[in-house]
Amino acid sequence: MEEARLIIAASARDADLYYASRFHAPDPFPFFQVGRERVIIVSDLELGRARSQAAVETVLPLRTYEDRAKGRVPQPTMLDAVEEALRERGIGCLLVPGSFPAEYVDKLRDRGFTLRVKEGIFFEERLTKSEAEIAWITEALRVAEEAMAIAIQAIREAEIRGHGLYRAGAPLTSEAVRRLIHHLLLDRDCIADHTIVAGGEHGSDPHHEGTGPLPAHEPLVIDIFPRSSRTHYFGDLTRTVLRGRASERVRQMYAAVLQAQEQAFSLIRDGADGAAIHQEVTALFEGLGFSTGEANGRMQGFFHGTGHGLGLEIHEPPRIGKRGAILRSGNVVTVEPGLYYPGDGGVRIEDVVVVTETGCRNLTTFPKVLEV
Repeated sequence: MEEARLIIAASARDADLYYASRFHAPDPFPFFQVGRERVIIVSDLELGRARSQAAVETVLPLRTYEDRAKGRVPQPTMLDAVEEALRERGIGCLLVPGSFPAEYVDKLRDRGFTLRVKEGIFFEERLTKSEAEIAWITEALRVAEEAMAIAIQAIREAEIRGHGLYRAGAPLTSEAVRRLIHHLLLDRDCIADHTIVAGGEHGSDPHHEGTGPLPAHEPLVIDIFPRSSRTHYFGDLTRTVLRGRASERVRQMYAAVLQAQEQAFSLIRDGADGAAIHQEVTALFEGLGFSTGEANGRMQGFFHGTGHGLGLEIHEPPRIGKRGAILRSGNVVTVEPGLYYPGDGGVRIEDVVVVTETGCRNLTTFPKVLEV
């Protein structure tokens, strides 16, 4: 009996389903693949769009298979329609993703199907990016670079008053800079959540989005990761800038992060172990006197991964971190070492690279300058 891959999800939120079908929909729909045939089952509402847009061999109308199921159940559900379509093709064994709803697993097993659950990425081939996918990631990255330029220009134009930044007579805030970023992204048909504009102490927490007035003479971490509304691929970019005069400690932190990033670049290639690269970066920081550990109930130093895969998800394998993974040509990964110390703030610099046979190719073009 043949085994089919089965997903039931909303492709707007499920990267594997969008990758397999290239059909972007906000509501759940079934997808199954048996052999080379990829099949989706959609409602009348989506039928025309699916037939013109989906990159699958077969589009089936949900209504037809619900009608067929009425011989078994008076009010057929989507799962009843799926069962009809599977049995029509003689499919009794299913491979489903780890995110597959438990309710569906129980019901399908009760109806005689054999199910296996695949952990992690359902379509592992999506981790090796095609030239088209690299181009889509690059497009999103260029939009992030445009937004970064606007954000830094606003900071550069700010007036320093004491320990604060002012623009148009009012304190320049994280929220104001974030709005500038988001307006540009919307103009470029991109969206972003959780954009980081974090100054001073907020910057010493890697994922603090930043709130309130931005300080002068302290590092400001700006992390922008837009998703294209057209291609649905992500870009990712982080820069740390400072308006005013940096302390010697912050200058040393910035130089160390730049050096760590260059070291990571030199180690990335096909067959390299992400964990080994991360260990080298960690050792470099320690050797430069930037220790990592817990102090006063919180971590400080370098306590996140060196990088992560990028594509239809903002964080996807392969990882360059403690657990690591073997890098392969065509992987697209971020390289984003950072240092974070309460009292000094945070410094993070992030580029996006493509893994090649002999090294890596940097897709990022935005300059790296501390004082603006």
